[in-house]
Amino acid sequence: MRVYLVRHGESEANIGGYINDDPSKPVTLTAKGRAQATTAAEALRAVAITHAYASRFPRARETAEIILAGRELSLTIDARLNERRSGLDGQSVEAFNSLVCADPVRIKPENGESFLEQMARLRAFLDEIAQRHPQGVVLAVSHENPILAVAALAGREAEVAARGAIGNCEWLLLEWPSESLLTPQVAYLEDEHHSGEGQRDAVGEDDRPA
Repeated sequence: MRVYLVRHGESEANIGGYINDDPSKPVTLTAKGRAQATTAAEALRAVAITHAYASRFPRARETAEIILAGRELSLTIDARLNERRSGLDGQSVEAFNSLVCADPVRIKPENGESFLEQMARLRAFLDEIAQRHPQGVVLAVSHENPILAVAALAGREAEVAARGAIGNCEWLLLEWPSESLLTPQVAYLEDEHHSGEGQRDAVGEDDRPA
């Protein structure tokens, strides 16, 4: 199975620099975020996507719907693609950064989850959909932190992955269960990274749960 793990477009929380890891809150894409999703749709136009998934968050669903426009594909919502649980919903990204910077892989915020726990739920998602669609080409729209967790599952050193970054509407391409990245780095659609609605696990320009 080939998987395109796409981060959602720029959101209101990205602009505000605050954490949103509660999918019931209506944090949506900005105009720029919708334009980014349209650019991603054009870049992926020639990809024969067979199945599509997104997290429960409105910003991920909206991004997926823009990418899938004109395709006869249904979108499946799967909570395992959700943003990392921080226990700090509504607080600043800097608050999360400060909390986890000493050990971004193992520190578990109160009422949150560690990077390792996040890796486990993403592995469960990938294993299950690989069984469902062994020859499939899957679009999965998620958030920065979960996508970095997949990068760790695919072979990047966990702390390097946790301290990494992926911009809005950039993606990670991999084969699963081969556990190797098809691309040594994410396929960037643009040079800049955008601050986000998610927490920043440690060092980086962007959000972590984003």
